[in-house]
Amino acid sequence: MTQEPQDARGDAAATAPGAPSAPDKSAQAPAPLRRFRRDRRYKTLGGVCSGLGRHCDMDPVIFRIGLAVLAVTGGVGLIFYGFAWLFVPYDDEDENEFHKLLTGRVDGPGLAAIVTALVGCGVFLSMLNNGGALTFAAVLALLLAGAGYWSQQRRTALPDPTSAQTVADAPPEAQAPPVGGAPSWWRDPIVKDGSHVGGTGYFWGPAGSEDLSPAYAAARGPAAARPPAGPPAPRGPRGIGALTFLLALVAGCLGTGLTWDDRTLGNSLQTGLACALGVFGLGIAASAFRGRTSGGSIILAILTAGLLAGAAALPTNISTDWVRTDWAPSSAARLRPQYELGTGVGTLDLSKVDIAEGRSATTHVEVGAGQAKIVLPKGERVRLHVDVGVGDIRLPDDTSPDVDVRPGQEKTVTLDPAAGSKDVGTLVLSVEVGLGQVEVSRAA
Repeated sequence: MTQEPQDARGDAAATAPGAPSAPDKSAQAPAPLRRFRRDRRYKTLGGVCSGLGRHCDMDPVIFRIGLAVLAVTGGVGLIFYGFAWLFVPYDDEDENEFHKLLTGRVDGPGLAAIVTALVGCGVFLSMLNNGGALTFAAVLALLLAGAGYWSQQRRTALPDPTSAQTVADAPPEAQAPPVGGAPSWWRDPIVKDGSHVGGTGYFWGPAGSEDLSPAYAAARGPAAARPPAGPPAPRGPRGIGALTFLLALVAGCLGTGLTWDDRTLGNSLQTGLACALGVFGLGIAASAFRGRTSGGSIILAILTAGLLAGAAALPTNISTDWVRTDWAPSSAARLRPQYELGTGVGTLDLSKVDIAEGRSATTHVEVGAGQAKIVLPKGERVRLHVDVGVGDIRLPDDTSPDVDVRPGQEKTVTLDPAAGSKDVGTLVLSVEVGLGQVEVSRAA
């Protein structure tokens, strides 16, 4: 009577009816932590919001509405979406759009991501003076991040103790024996003298360096051998970067020139730079379908967006004409409440203004860009407030010849009249200059 082999009896016992089956480790093991990836299947634009919804176990519509509101109230939503679109790959690949651009594969999604981020940066820089909008955007961003973190932590649960103990008590699975003589997959074969055989193995090496080395191909067999390199591939479409730059330059000059006479300096520059940036965006988008652009066009678009943000920050009262204006009221009754000048040199001579004792007079001088010269009356007390965005302030008691140009200069002083003055009144004077200098002196 023959005895069955041990493994055969084990197989029979495992397949017998009613016998307890070994627990499935793969089914009971906790799922690994998923990394944030863009979702290609349910994407609307770049798959960022759908990827966030899947990663945080939330409805993607929440992120779409939140990022849309953040895009309008400060540009933060566009900045986040653009950079996430650029640096986060899809769930079924490991290469992001930024890496594709660096390797010369300029396509529509990568360029759209760059344009989205640039527009968001421009909106953010133009909203720096609006503290309320930025505060609301910061609070909303924190709420979105907190909701996503809470939902992700809520989904993560501890494993079942019974299942974990069953998995721990289960016998280990059988492993296939290693194949002898197989070369390492992460390096080229090394001969006895320590030198490498085959290609360089560098990712950024020259063309053909990524091919398998001959020794490695021979060790793996004929199936791993690659065909010999053929003739070089034909060049792609001709570049349109130069044409894009030329059209952007023409559009910028036309936009600035047509609005130079009837607009302020900031509005005129904004119009021209916006036209140039629009041409750059259209050229970069068109390169995805016809022609190609170089990295220089992207750099020029970034510089144009920065100049546009700087033009938006210019004071709104700077004109495009440089003029010289003199104001010389002959008495306190002729003193106007406000004197304005867009660009140039404005001189306010108050030497003939005589204010009665116990009375006061108020006036305001505003210059967008240039110089404001104020000549104070000799026998009046002056309460002076000066505010300069970027520039210098010189008061009657300043003896230093140096010019101190700084941003955000502001001074409030009270200047007493000359000794022996009678019937002293009070002159309340405020001077505001966006870009330039304020020079205050006493009448001789």
